[in-house]
Amino acid sequence: MKKLTVSILQFPGTNCEYDTVYAFKKMGHHTHIVWHKEENLPEKTDLVVVPGGFSYGDYLRSGSIARFSPVMKAVKQYAENGGRVLGICNGFQILTEMGLLPGALKRNNNLHFISKHQTIKVINQDNAFLNQCSKDEILDIPVAHADGNYYIDDWGLEELEKNGQILLKYCDTDGTPTVLNGSVEQIAGICNSEKNVFGLMPHPERAMEFVLGSEDGIRMLKGFQHA
Repeated sequence: MKKLTVSILQFPGTNCEYDTVYAFKKMGHHTHIVWHKEENLPEKTDLVVVPGGFSYGDYLRSGSIARFSPVMKAVKQYAENGGRVLGICNGFQILTEMGLLPGALKRNNNLHFISKHQTIKVINQDNAFLNQCSKDEILDIPVAHADGNYYIDDWGLEELEKNGQILLKYCDTDGTPTVLNGSVEQIAGICNSEKNVFGLMPHPERAMEFVLGSEDGIRMLKGFQHA
């Protein structure tokens, strides 16, 4: 097994960084928590994770303040040089605010915070993130968000579909797409056109133990060590 060095960002209001540390350590990887005021990433970083939570209290708009943190300049450069970046929940929101991923996350269509286990379907697994999953595989992964409603215009959606950038969709247990929060085409996760920056609203780092309801997060996160 390839051991990775995983750099996990931390902002004021982040609440999933230690869950993320646990998840990657469980798989045998090295982890570093990187405070948002740092201007550089640790040497030999193989993967940057922007974890979930409520960076800066989600004031103004989710992720809109965190995008200006000093560390995000280093993340942007890292991604532009081909480095792999994974944004989970609030991390996904931050990456869209920065323009590292297309589209935007807005308030859930029912205006309520959604927190539960949710089935999602793997749409594309020809990438560094989901390569250990099967196409059309159904995974059971927790969600916890108020602003998970993914939006992109028609032209952008066409580009996502053409380039295989739609990674995950919300579905029922039979795999039929289902409305969870109002996301366009029930999209739960995407990547950039270069397929080195990934974002999703579900929390794979919270699905690492059967006793907690699911181990499907392992199948998702271990893809990076095989890429």
